[in-house]
Order: sequence, then C-alpha cells, then structure tokens
Amino acid sequence: MLATSPVTAPPVDGVRFAVLGPVRAWRGGEPLASGSPQQRALLTALLLRDGRTATAAELIDAIWGEEPPQQALAALRTYASRLRKVLDPGVLISEAGGYALRIPADALDLHTARRLATEAEQARINGDLPQARALITEVLALWDGEALTSVPGPYAENQRTRLEEWRLELTETRLDLNLESGFHAEAISELTALTAAHPLRERLRELLMIALYRSGRQAEALAVYADTRRLLADELGVDPRPELAQLQQRILQADEELARPAGQHSPAGQHSPAEETPWPPPPAVPHQLPASVHDFTGRQHHLLEITEHLLRADGSVMAITALGGLGGVGKTTLAVQAAQTVRTDFPDGQLYVDLQGAGSRAAAAEAVLGSFLRALGTADSAIPDTLDERAALYRSSLEGRRVLVLLDNAHDAAQIRPLLPGTAGCAALVTSRVRMVDLAGAHLVDLDVMSPEEALQLF
Repeated sequence: MLATSPVTAPPVDGVRFAVLGPVRAWRGGEPLASGSPQQRALLTALLLRDGRTATAAELIDAIWGEEPPQQALAALRTYASRLRKVLDPGVLISEAGGYALRIPADALDLHTARRLATEAEQARINGDLPQARALITEVLALWDGEALTSVPGPYAENQRTRLEEWRLELTETRLDLNLESGFHAEAISELTALTAAHPLRERLRELLMIALYRSGRQAEALAVYADTRRLLADELGVDPRPELAQLQQRILQADEELARPAGQHSPAGQHSPAEETPWPPPPAVPHQLPASVHDFTGRQHHLLEITEHLLRADGSVMAITALGGLGGVGKTTLAVQAAQTVRTDFPDGQLYVDLQGAGSRAAAAEAVLGSFLRALGTADSAIPDTLDERAALYRSSLEGRRVLVLLDNAHDAAQIRPLLPGTAGCAALVTSRVRMVDLAGAHLVDLDVMSPEEALQLF
C-alpha cells in the first residue's frame, strides 16, 4: 500500500500550488478558482516548466495536441487573462510571445518533493536510515491521489505518466529502506498488493522475495521467483534479470547474510552487539486451516457475503464474522471454504481450532491461547499461566500482522472473546449453533438448510 495523505492548506504568505493530485492553488490558506479544464491545463504546463517561458505554440500543443480549435490562440489568451486576475501580481508574465510563472521554489509541492527526495538520498548515503525513511515517507505524503488529476491534453498525460513512475520509484525506495531497517514482516502485505498491481515490475518482486525470506517464508519467496519467470516468459518472452536470478540462488542456498537486514551489518573487523547476540528467528507463520471440500456446492450468496466482510480487515479495522445455524447445516464446511478463499489476503498466517461448543466439555480459552501462542512461535517457557496474560500476549504477538483466525463450533460469545485478535488488519470467523448477538462488532450470518435447488445440485 502507498503512503499518501491529503495536501494540506499552505501558510498565509503568497500563492502556493499543488500538482501531485488535483491541480490547485491557494492564497493565505484559501483555495483559488483554477477555472475550466483547459485553463488548468495551461496552469499545469506553466508550473511544470520551472519558471521557463513557454511559447504560445508550445502551450497550444500542450493543451490541444495535434488538433487545436481554430480559435486556439484567442482561447489561450483568454485563459491566461483569467489566471492573471486570480494570481498575485507579477506571478504570470508575458514575454517573447509566450508566458511564464514566477514563483518561489517552495510554492509548488513538486519542488518540495524533489528537495526532500534529495535530502533522503543524502541521508541514506550517510547511513542515517531512520532519517532517510522519514524523508521518503514525507515525500510520498505530498501526493493526493493521481498526479494532475483530470487535467486534459497530451502534455498533462505525459507528465502524469512521468510523475506516477517517479512515485512508484519512491515507493520502492521506501520499501527498500524498510527492509534495510528490519521491517520486513510489515512490508509483505504492501509488496504483495503492489506486485499484483504492477506484475511486470521486477524490482517489486525482488523486494517481496527478500521480505518473505527474512520472515522465514523461504518456499513462498521461491514461488514468487517461479511466478515471475513464468509471467515474463509468457508476456514478453524474456528471462528475469540477473539480479533476480542471483537472489533466487541465494535463497536456495539459505544465505545467512541475506537473512539479515543491511542496516544490521557491521564494518569489517568490528563487532556490534547485534553480531554478538544470535539473530532472532523470523516470526512463525501458521497455516492451520483444514482442507476445503473439492466439490463444494451451493451457498454462493453466503460465501460471497462472508469473504467480502473478512476482506474488510485492513490497517485500521479488525473484521469479525459470526456464522450461526443448526447442527448439520454445513457451517464448518462453508467457513473453511470462505477461509481458504481469502487465505492469501492474510499472509502472516491462519489459525484454526475446534472449540467443541456443542459437546459437554467446551475447550477452555486458556488452553486454546496456549496452542495459538506456540503456533505463533512463542516458547513454552514464555507462555503465561493466567487467561488474561495469555490473551494480552496473544494480541501483542499479532501486532502489525495480518492473520485470519477460524474459531469453529463455539459455545457462546464468552468463550471466544479472549481468542479474538485485537489487531487491526486481522480477521476472525466464528461458527456456532447460537446466534452471537452479544458479540460486539460482529457481522452475523444465519445459515439455514439448503434450498431445494442447491440440495438437488449437491445430490
């Protein structure tokens, strides 16, 4: 996922402009009217020339391309006149048969972004990774959606493509810095989404392979390489670039140097505390879901409803879905099918337990939490004795991770409350013979017997 935030209003002194999103202008914190789309196209063409003069012919070509209207020059002069009335005196000037904007460097968000990116690169060269990460994050926060949003004309289209490419390069730099700083587990979800959006971008796949390998997911890292090689061969008829092939070999050889972030390496001949202490193992990634039924039939409406709600889990919310119904109607089968459908969206693991709620002795939450903690890599000696302490450690272990928890055959809401992940981005799917009306925040799904049509299809 890209780091962005809305462009904030500028300070009160002078006119300021934004192009990393909709093209906008402010004076003293108050927005200024930018006019028609063609007028914004003129403003864009002038802003992106860094104060250089653009001739009338160049501006007409920028706004209309090869098929300008007959009165293009008159229209251009009208747009320029309207802009001059909106902007401060002396900002839009006429010279040499064309126009130019005279604004301070810090009056345009793009100029600010370039300066911060340069400072980030220098901080990285100096070995100050936290400062470099902070500066790159600040650069990306200047974007407010797609650059030059809705600005017409061939010039704006070309510049939009260029700026979006730069934005993606900056995102790769930020993710690379995250990996160098040891934040590989946190980067996996964003890299997975980015590689899906840009499947032919090998640098993103390289970063994803490194993040997976450092998180103890060697097989998945190798699977990314295999998928990349197959895709490039099918789409372009080429092999992966040499760097990607070399990375695959290092992963196959379980390269210990690759397993450590670059920021943790010490200069030759020196010993840091990190080298004297054994490197902590990557967090365990449990895959506990039962196998789904290969000839699953019916329940398509319920399946879609459950999966859509589970996928609402993101960085700011935890999704809970409670599936209720009589014994034997297929709650577990449907829940497992739904969980298997969305498992790739929870790359940090999937936990499963049969809570035996329909029997005479339901599973104790303390015992279940002990099992979950061990599956998440907690040593037996580190597992607390009390329910509250285990629940707290369980929630702490899930912080910053995307994990799906399937709690099957629950007795009641009290049994499962300690088992719910409290971390945004995780999701819980519960099945029970009772309707979990007292489970706060749960999306309730009621399952009845199959319709005659579904039953006939199953038969």
